Amino acid sequence: MNPENSETYINHPTWGLLYRICMVDDNQDLFTTLYAQRLFFLVANDVKGIKFQSVGRTEARMLLETRLRTLRRNGHSQEYDQLQSIFQRTF
Repeated sequence: MNPENSETYINHPTWGLLYRICMVDDNQDLFTTLYAQRLFFLVANDVKGIKFQSVGRTEARMLLETRLRTLRRNGHSQEYDQLQSIFQRTF
């Protein structure tokens, strides 16, 4: 299954349920708080476990724009359209 098409949730120890927006690189994903979508986190999952890094709204937007450019450049139009819709709802 393509990771861009699946909904993924993770539980943050302080902020509760987070929703996966997109993959940032091979071992990092961008998440936001499920209901307010005001707090953003880079979540890394490696052999040491899951790590949360808080990022600001501007940085989250830039990460998402970078992912959109990559998808467009690589010709992944369906994934691009889905992520563009998330981008418009979130920002």
